[in-house]
Amino acid sequence: MRLILATALIALPSFALGAPPMVIIDEKDTVVEEAPPHGRIGMSTAWRISDKAPQRSMEFRKRSLHKGAAIGIHPIDHDEVYYVVSGTGIVESDGVTRTLTEGMTAYLYEGAQVGIKQVGDEPLTLIISYPLKARTK
Repeated sequence: MRLILATALIALPSFALGAPPMVIIDEKDTVVEEAPPHGRIGMSTAWRISDKAPQRSMEFRKRSLHKGAAIGIHPIDHDEVYYVVSGTGIVESDGVTRTLTEGMTAYLYEGAQVGIKQVGDEPLTLIISYPLKARTK
């Protein structure tokens, strides 16, 4: 009986015994030029990094808002993080605005109306992350 059980376990894929195997993603394989979400204000370069990870429970993206571009004001139904890699932006949450520059983070809370706009001479490059309601397939 033990030999049969051991053989059956070896035949199972590794994720059947726990977590799925890790996924390594090169951002150059995820890049697209597109209008930013929530209003399509201007243009952006988007690295849809987590789209390449199956069975994920969060989003992890990089986005560079071109001059004058913005992610328009929108309600969020989860906490969300904007981390500034480079450039300058004005982030808004429920009517309160703050300037963000390289190395700064805005932690935005579920239920808020949020958005961010590029200002200045260089693109605003962000890392954006938030949880999903359900794990993807």
